[in-house]
Amino acid sequence: MRIAIVGAGSIGLAVAWRAAQAGAEVVVHDPDPGSGASRVAAGMIAPVTEAHYGEEALGPFMAESADAWPGFARELEAASGLQVGFRDVPTLVVGVEDGDRAEIERQAELYRFTARNVEALSPRAARKVEPLLSHRVRGGVLAPEDRAVDPRAVHTALLAAVERAGVMLRCKGVDDLGALDADQVVIAAGCGSAEFIGAGGGALRGAESALWTLPVRTVRGVVLRLRAVGAQPVPRTTVRGYVKGHSVYIVTRENGEVVVGATSDERGFDRLTGTAGAVHDLLRRSIELVPEIAEYHLEEVSVGFRPGTPDNLPLIGRLDERTIAATGHYRNGIALIPATAAAVAALLGGEEGAAPAAFDPLRFGRTRAGASPDPDLNAAGGATTQEEDS
Repeated sequence: MRIAIVGAGSIGLAVAWRAAQAGAEVVVHDPDPGSGASRVAAGMIAPVTEAHYGEEALGPFMAESADAWPGFARELEAASGLQVGFRDVPTLVVGVEDGDRAEIERQAELYRFTARNVEALSPRAARKVEPLLSHRVRGGVLAPEDRAVDPRAVHTALLAAVERAGVMLRCKGVDDLGALDADQVVIAAGCGSAEFIGAGGGALRGAESALWTLPVRTVRGVVLRLRAVGAQPVPRTTVRGYVKGHSVYIVTRENGEVVVGATSDERGFDRLTGTAGAVHDLLRRSIELVPEIAEYHLEEVSVGFRPGTPDNLPLIGRLDERTIAATGHYRNGIALIPATAAAVAALLGGEEGAAPAAFDPLRFGRTRAGASPDPDLNAAGGATTQEEDS
């Protein structure tokens, strides 16, 4: 079987790797692999603390993917010869004001629905778990089974693994899916997935006779990368905090890098406007939670684009007899790599229903013949193959 995959983010590459392992001839199309959200993400694998109201259908799939990550990481490291920075690291959710504590308690009720271990902590107990917390912290919730990975290391390892598996990478964009020389096509282009519309067994970008579209919108996020200097201590947990109603996360790598994120706005593919304000807000909130951050070196400010959907659930499944969607992962692209790759590989192998019904990419309906896609659903803008989120 010949398979074409549009998008060389971590989702697209993981699908390509699994398809090649199954014996398929695979070509991945992307004009700039590694330029999208896959290398901007923080890398939290958090089926508990990534639970949100209205997204309960995501819970079982998140749990499945989180449970698959240890084995996936070992296999990827063996296949690529590279480390991916996977480790077990608990998440501590905290707040600094009474209103923040109330929000944490509200979220804790949702966390318990995940059937994962969560523990309510007093302020003193929270600081015992994470000594670098501010004394202003008003307690929180501990999710001891969460994990983390280095998304940049994962993407680099996936590039090496697909090359070793015989996958061909073509560094140019795709305008016409129907022109691809392939039996099956997988759209894993992140925010750029909204560019494609199609009908029947083929797919054309901008075709007037299109019957399906991918309702992906662009959600911009700013992320900071800092580094402890010398013997400076770093957080030993992932810290998620609420500061006067605003959320922030702090993720530590084993190499001393500290990732702080993330803002969220819908400015399209704007990498510049408002960035200074976003940096200020992230630093202020993170320092209120962990004062030591004020002493770190600021190494990098990154801007990424999350592919969101109207209900914030992924688009995974068949669009037609030739085309499969694997996009729209919004905040959870890195966490959902193993489960998404497994589901799409099963679909490519003819196993219908391999992906959860709640993720059906046609659940929002089809565009009538001759109609233009709804601009409110397809607000992603220009780039043809922006990579998948994380």
